[in-house]
Amino acid sequence: MGETNSKSIASLTLGILSIFIPFVGLILGIIGIVLSSKSMIEIDYSNEKGKGLAISGKVCSIVRICIQILLVLLMVLSIATFSLLTNEGNY
Repeated sequence: MGETNSKSIASLTLGILSIFIPFVGLILGIIGIVLSSKSMIEIDYSNEKGKGLAISGKVCSIVRICIQILLVLLMVLSIATFSLLTNEGNY
């Protein structure tokens, strides 16, 4: 057991930041998922510490991406509904 993997620390940091930063959260979430996947592979081969950090970073990133997808779907549905309601009498 050696040092903590630096990519796992970075993935957790990016995962947490992706939740709290509104507009860049999707990009940070994607980068967090990639880093956590790479760090888990490195941890398996090198016996470093930090697998829990990598898993936590991946979970935070996935949560943010799911929230972002839901927000985009909600926005599209609200725009479509508003468009239908305002054009209801104009045929």
